[in-house]
Amino acid sequence: MSHAVVDVVDPGALTLVQDLGRPALSSLGVSGSGAFDRAAHRLAQRLVGNDEGAAGLEVLLGGLRLRVAAGTWIALTGAWVDARLDSASASVAVPPHSAVLVDADAELVLGPVTHGARCTVALRGGIDAPLTLGSRSRDTLAALGPAPLAAGDVLPLGPEPASPVPVADLVPVDPPPRGLVELEVRPGPRADWFTSDALDLLVTAEWKASARSDRTGVRLELGSAVDGGSGGLARVPAREGAELESEGMLRGSIQVSPDGAPTVLGPDHPVTGGYPVIAVVVDASLDRLAQLLPGQPVRLRRATGRA
Repeated sequence: MSHAVVDVVDPGALTLVQDLGRPALSSLGVSGSGAFDRAAHRLAQRLVGNDEGAAGLEVLLGGLRLRVAAGTWIALTGAWVDARLDSASASVAVPPHSAVLVDADAELVLGPVTHGARCTVALRGGIDAPLTLGSRSRDTLAALGPAPLAAGDVLPLGPEPASPVPVADLVPVDPPPRGLVELEVRPGPRADWFTSDALDLLVTAEWKASARSDRTGVRLELGSAVDGGSGGLARVPAREGAELESEGMLRGSIQVSPDGAPTVLGPDHPVTGGYPVIAVVVDASLDRLAQLLPGQPVRLRRATGRA
């Protein structure tokens, strides 16, 4: 039974309902989906006393405006934004990584992001959207789950959680970097399709996140090629022009398209693909992909130690 609602005044550029996804359904052709920045999602839910798997909002680039009732607990994590609660009597700043109680009916207003790309908004009780295949997450590739938020939407909240709001209501977390981001990788199953120079280039070059990136995958391009151009990862002669039968894909797989550019598969990736996977981003680095902005520098480095 839902106990409260929030009203969407402005969804910003793109706001999606996300939880921790729908794992173990690839045999049905369904990817895991779920929060792009999983650590930010879990932290936001813990801050307001929700289960980590509760559904929240993933806000791309800020701009979200919600009407929130008095007595609602909220928390913002992930990308940093200038946020405030505007009520009839006051305008109060909302700090990141902190549980905040809404004292009077107010409008939660998120400005543009100042660090990172995706902000997570948690509300106590969680977003009580309908379940689709066991999850409330929006899969943007398969068009599963709740539609992207639109002005005028009414979002029901779930019942009061059993856990209280934690006493420690402020967590020190560094903002997502604006500069170089490092991602650890391990060799992929089709690394032998590429020349030794290509394998060296992958982990020595400074790449840039392309504007042609989304939750399906983050495309990486070299230097001035950020707006489209050759990624430079050449195949061995025996594999030039060859086609690969579709095979299973995982989040973090780095596929290389025919133009030689690598794309790191995101949470809404296709479950199969025909481009060779040169490497795989380790799980510990995956959340950093969620906060990359177009043109931001990226370096891939070989992971050390055991997987």
